[in-house]
Amino acid sequence: MVDGVDLPRRARVQPRLAELIASELREQILNGVHSTGILPKQDALVATFGVSAPPLREALRILEGEGLITVRRGKAGGALIHKPDGGSVSHAVGMALQGDQIHLRDLGSSILMFEPMCALMCSSDENVRESLRPVVEQNLERTEAAIGDGPTFTHEARLFHDIVVAQTPNATTRLLVRSLVAIWSAQEETWAHEAADLGKYPTEALQKEVLGAHKKIAEKIMKSESAAAERYARSHLEASQQSMLQLFGDRVVDASSARAVRGLRDETARQSESSRLYAGVDVPITRTWVSSL
Repeated sequence: MVDGVDLPRRARVQPRLAELIASELREQILNGVHSTGILPKQDALVATFGVSAPPLREALRILEGEGLITVRRGKAGGALIHKPDGGSVSHAVGMALQGDQIHLRDLGSSILMFEPMCALMCSSDENVRESLRPVVEQNLERTEAAIGDGPTFTHEARLFHDIVVAQTPNATTRLLVRSLVAIWSAQEETWAHEAADLGKYPTEALQKEVLGAHKKIAEKIMKSESAAAERYARSHLEASQQSMLQLFGDRVVDASSARAVRGLRDETARQSESSRLYAGVDVPITRTWVSSL
């Protein structure tokens, strides 16, 4: 019953036709049925489902609203497929946090709970350790070179965290933690610019402490000292979060402003590129800080 009206049984138990079509197409998209990355033309879909054009168009609008496709008009048009990835998860979680008016302190405490587990997992897997070694080496070089340039240093220092999380062996943990890290990184990039403008960005001495902490975490991972890797990662996160939380801890997570959307897009694009690199990285090691590990 809706607003005192007893709906017919058919309306109560049967989904709309457009929803059924959308459900079938959604399943096909998520299962990778359409290897071309584009759904069949509308006429072909109408014939396949044995329906008229209006419910099919409504089904496509449902999928477009979910971000699974983009419908392009015209002779060369079609429905371009967008399979969900870390970026879509990050944006959805970020929007949910903002909608619930969650403060940065809350987000920070969640990352403090979960991210150190990634360091522990990475340290326990020999293949992961060998994959991490050259990528971490390059990141630490770039981070050291960026000392003194606040926003650039933040960018490179945050990438260290993504590198470790991106190699976490458990796929579900990796996806969820990377999403939280991406949201935090987008907030921290904003903080870095604002803090630099206010003259409150951490000093070069503190930046060197951050670099030293990253080297220590990497050392423990490479030595397969799992408990120590987790402990150092947690201690570092607690210390590194303080600078931002002292200034902006009571600020609500931002996932909707132009800068936040751009930051999330850039962060997830960087994560995607990093994932491709990690799959077959071939990077020359030019420094020797890990050679004795």
